[in-house]
Amino acid sequence: MVGDNIPRIHSLIDVAIARESQILIFTGGLGPTPDDLTTEAIASYFQTPLVENVAIVEDIATKFAKRGRTMTPNNRKQALIPEGATVLPNPIGTAPGMIWQATTNLTIFTFPGVPYEMKRMWQDTAVPHLKTRGWGKSIIHSQMMRFRGIGESTLASKVAHLFDRPNPTVAPYASKGEVKLRVSAKANSIPEAQQLIAPVVAEIQAIAGNDYFGSDDDTLASIVGSQLQARQQTLSVAESCTGGGLGSMVTGISGSSSYFLGGIIAYNNRIKTEFLGVKSADLIEQGAVSEIVAEQMALGVKQKFQTDWGIGISGIAGPNSDDTQKPVGMVCTAWASPDNNVVSHTFLYGEDRARDLIRYLSACDALDGLRRQLTP
Repeated sequence: MVGDNIPRIHSLIDVAIARESQILIFTGGLGPTPDDLTTEAIASYFQTPLVENVAIVEDIATKFAKRGRTMTPNNRKQALIPEGATVLPNPIGTAPGMIWQATTNLTIFTFPGVPYEMKRMWQDTAVPHLKTRGWGKSIIHSQMMRFRGIGESTLASKVAHLFDRPNPTVAPYASKGEVKLRVSAKANSIPEAQQLIAPVVAEIQAIAGNDYFGSDDDTLASIVGSQLQARQQTLSVAESCTGGGLGSMVTGISGSSSYFLGGIIAYNNRIKTEFLGVKSADLIEQGAVSEIVAEQMALGVKQKFQTDWGIGISGIAGPNSDDTQKPVGMVCTAWASPDNNVVSHTFLYGEDRARDLIRYLSACDALDGLRRQLTP
């Protein structure tokens, strides 16, 4: 990372040249404001004048017009590129990049800092250009395996014998509420890489068992949705501490209306009793945050919506406890099955965790619990 500062950018180019780098890629600093200095800094380093590209000006003006806006004069700055450089088109935004053979041995690429613009430009123009020059003859392809219900250290110890493999490689990653293993292979094509990856993935799946839930873009919500669709079953949820977070996760999947009928946010005890049939005596004796209450919530919402499955969640997300003095981070979750069998579990997320994180983890574990029950 380098600041929007010409001398600092110059020092970075010094480092690249000293390392005999053949390709130097910049992202960011291509906008119309005074702090957007990338192109100016590169041109001044190589003592090359900037020239205005008329086609860029016309492209920017057209994009503004399509959005019902008028291009302002400062946008012309984005049309300045070093003499001799080739425009790297931006089909989405207004900031084009460039491909410039700055010296005999150094090619410079510039991209806007907006990630989706940069990725599109990389795939559309930069990759084909590099391939014409002999780069990219081999590829690195990865599969990101995702796990729930197992800690990073535990999983790492179980697959430690795979970490020293040269190709494919296996690397662990921890993220919010789950653990990941990235299996990567270098090969001449994606199908060839996938063939190298497949047996390693299969071995890891056998070791992890049901703690593995999916790969790459799979989520707990998408996996549960697929399971429910395969069984032609439906789901409803009753939420207290998560405040609709579980329902939001489920409905974040396109087509979820085929298996998700709805939910009730039963934040107040009166709602629990009047809408979900939770017994007042149990609320008084056990408290709202108890497995018996979560079980009645799961059954109550299942009956209310006439679904195959029902989930009930009640907990203390913090930062303060309730009048029962149960610890912050205590969440009781229950799952009611098609035959009205109900199982429940108490999760202790810890009093030191933030409120939003406790709510997020609660929703994730509710989905994971259902996933495990739906898995053959």
